[in-house]
Amino acid sequence: MNREDFPMLKQDIIYLDNGATTFKPNSVIDAINYYYKEISANAHRGDYDISYKVDIAYEGARKNVAEFINASREEVVFTSGATESLNMIVNGFFANILGLGDEVLLTLSEHASNVLPWFRLAKTNGINVKYIDLDSNLHVLMNNIKASITPNTKVISIAGITNVVGDERPIKEITKFAHENNIFVVVDGAQSVPHTKTDVKDLDCDFLAFSSHKMCGPTGVGVLYGKKELLENMEPVNLGGGMNESFDSVDEVYLKELPNRLEAGTPNIAGVIGFSAAIDYLKNIGMNNIKLHEIKLKKYLISKLKNIPHITIVNEECDSGIVAFNVDGVFAQDVAYYLNKYHICVRAGNHCAKILKNAIGVKNTVRVSLYFYNTEEELDKLVELLSDKDRIIREMI
Repeated sequence: MNREDFPMLKQDIIYLDNGATTFKPNSVIDAINYYYKEISANAHRGDYDISYKVDIAYEGARKNVAEFINASREEVVFTSGATESLNMIVNGFFANILGLGDEVLLTLSEHASNVLPWFRLAKTNGINVKYIDLDSNLHVLMNNIKASITPNTKVISIAGITNVVGDERPIKEITKFAHENNIFVVVDGAQSVPHTKTDVKDLDCDFLAFSSHKMCGPTGVGVLYGKKELLENMEPVNLGGGMNESFDSVDEVYLKELPNRLEAGTPNIAGVIGFSAAIDYLKNIGMNNIKLHEIKLKKYLISKLKNIPHITIVNEECDSGIVAFNVDGVFAQDVAYYLNKYHICVRAGNHCAKILKNAIGVKNTVRVSLYFYNTEEELDKLVELLSDKDRIIREMI
């Protein structure tokens, strides 16, 4: 689907590592080049024509993102990525309201960016980090969430779709139950927003974090969404130019309104403009079409891998285009090295989900993560190379 739009696909490679980052279409590259070639001025700083054009493009991108997730403009804060967004949520908001004995619920399949900031808060504020039990398919069920909550539970912070297991969480149900119990819900949307339609008003999540580069946009750009009334009470993690109205003394510092007060310094302007072009591109394809194509490919791949006796699939019942597996008796990185000889790009390792090993019993896996530009023919080549274990072992050397 739309493969002709991606310069990287003109190379002799099969790219199956879209959970790490995605390729960029020509329209995104052109938008970035337009900024650098035609209007390369700062945003919100100048009183001249090209600076005004930058302001229009930058704030137009914010409006585009807001509409994409059904948020208000002032609820969209540009960051360097989902990692910074999650750190801002933890350090700028929850660090000020959580204290000794308060509980935050995660799962063992969370990405490091949704684990380590909470670990730090446990050290500094004395909160307790606890884990929602996963079922036999490594999925999150509402019954397990309900069983995990205590009177001390203040936050549930989980991925919309996880980056190894690939399970899609029932966020709308979670937020409904959580809010009935005065619990905040933080969603790591790095793997969900690029692959499925996201409506923050429908989900009713309190915060959402996601990255541009996992959805055909440039690296170094992300989004922090928060309900306006919560962002109003968020302390800026960074202070500096662009986020203040004035400062005359220690006691006379006045900050700008949302969202600018949370965006100190010169932003990644070219990246934000490129991100807006990426959103236009995805909207043109249709998020439902993207999801249907990925699920079709995932089912096709799993049906093929199940016929290979030396392949163990970790997440056969996944809800997304992520398939994690191992070749029996062969180290995951060695499998990736072997596939690379044939120009097939996969991810191998723990995928930044280092505590997941406590749930699945293995530390490393080979991960295939699909996107709309992948094809069944590419998966046929992958399966062919994985079908002969002796060949894998022989060619690893």
